[in-house]
Amino acid sequence: MTDSTAPQSAQDFWEAFYQEREQIWTGNPNPLLVREAADLTPGTALDLGSGEGGDAIWLAQRGWTVTAVDISATALGRAAGHAEAAGVGERITWTKHDLTQSFPEGNFDLVSAQFLHSPVEADGERNQILQRAAAEAVAPGGVLLIGSHAGWASNQHHNHHPDVHFPTMDEMLEAIAAAPGEWQVETKDEVAREWTAPDGSTGVRTDTVLRIRRLSR
Repeated sequence: MTDSTAPQSAQDFWEAFYQEREQIWTGNPNPLLVREAADLTPGTALDLGSGEGGDAIWLAQRGWTVTAVDISATALGRAAGHAEAAGVGERITWTKHDLTQSFPEGNFDLVSAQFLHSPVEADGERNQILQRAAAEAVAPGGVLLIGSHAGWASNQHHNHHPDVHFPTMDEMLEAIAAAPGEWQVETKDEVAREWTAPDGSTGVRTDTVLRIRRLSR
């Protein structure tokens, strides 16, 4: 007998999320990634929470060799198909991880973590774990780029997720400082923008972006 009151796992939540429709997102890269990574010299990139592949494909089209990670097999399969259609499939490796349980090996010239929020996990400790792990994956001279929501958008109903914590930039920097090495903050910014939800409704939300370079390990 299964317990219907048991909390839903992150994997089950995101699988159900992506299986609701054949396409969730627009396929375009995250604007903050484009803004902050367009001037970086291509190398190796780690895309955390790659979803349907918009960010990974954009990076690959600009010459990056990308390792793209998501918890949803459905999202990864869909993203791989989009990458093949875009002609960059050979530049992207798709890997499945629950990032609170396992993390890709290696060091990367760019580690991108765009909106790694989860409504089914307590975000306080989870965020610290992910941010430190992401920082540790940055090669010397490389960049950690984190885009995060600063709060709920004006068109979102959040009553079902009262425990979701959106980390502040200072909280993220504190977690990153726990990783070894010397760091230089290149961007610390708050951006208000129009936002379209998966259901098509529009609103305004405030996001934060951190671009941090690892000077040494």
